[in-house]
Amino acid sequence: MSKDVSIFNDQTQVIASNGRRGSALGQQLASSAKVFTRRIQTSNKGIFRKIINGEQVGDPIRDSFNAIIVGMLNEVSRVFYEEKYDPNKDATAPNCFSNSGSKPEPDVSDPQHSNCADCPQNIKGSGENGGKACRYQRRIAILLEGDTSGDVYQFSIPAKSLFGTGSGNVYPFYSYFNYLVMNREAPDTVITTISYDINADGMELLFSPTRQLTDAELDLVESAQANPETQRVTRITVAQADGVTKLPRKVEEKKEVAKPAPKVTRSEEPDDDEPMPEPVKRTKAREEPEAEAVSDKLASVISEWGGVS
Repeated sequence: MSKDVSIFNDQTQVIASNGRRGSALGQQLASSAKVFTRRIQTSNKGIFRKIINGEQVGDPIRDSFNAIIVGMLNEVSRVFYEEKYDPNKDATAPNCFSNSGSKPEPDVSDPQHSNCADCPQNIKGSGENGGKACRYQRRIAILLEGDTSGDVYQFSIPAKSLFGTGSGNVYPFYSYFNYLVMNREAPDTVITTISYDINADGMELLFSPTRQLTDAELDLVESAQANPETQRVTRITVAQADGVTKLPRKVEEKKEVAKPAPKVTRSEEPDDDEPMPEPVKRTKAREEPEAEAVSDKLASVISEWGGVS
């Protein structure tokens, strides 16, 4: 968590942080704390929120903020939600997603196809407004300007903010990268201002370089890039970052199974409280008249055959 604010109401003495003894209790609590990850959330209202373990921390930031980009995957990712986003419903994991943009990840709950290129959700018209239902997404790892803790945050860039052209030194994401390279800079050597495009119809982001990094900031970048957590946040979805475990509705329905058949138990002996069935007395069947007539006729025929010489 950021250390850019004081936690004390009354600090009358200046305390040097160097050489202070570590807190055994603090170390114990830190080691047992369950932290999924940190991320910066975007919004259609033009604000950014700091989210830790799925909960907002601090006040929202309006319009723009400054960060250092310290990590990202080489490929653009894809993510598919079957249901339309509803802020009034509980968040769910995506139906399908791919970090490499080529095939679903092994832990996907509802894979749509064996590969992304031939997937029916990757066809224009499968989504809203003639677009694709499966969206491009770029998840990057960032440090926040002024935060000396070195905490890494995930930041997800939506598809409409990835491609396009810019002007001056303000660009969509990929054009911004090219602009930096052309000017002999890189995303991890400059402070980047991430802002909302106030001229766009929807929620779209813009990127621009603010200044070069100081030596202290470069040290933070090197430490972050050596930390495995930095690459981890570029590979997990927003739902995973927030610890969301609820599956999509379609997947939950598939998990529902028919009620099991009643359990039948068999035994050679009855239970103690179960009455023994009474034996059935069988009676000799009454002979029918027709049967008696047939028997008498048969005896007469045998008698006649017996009198023949």
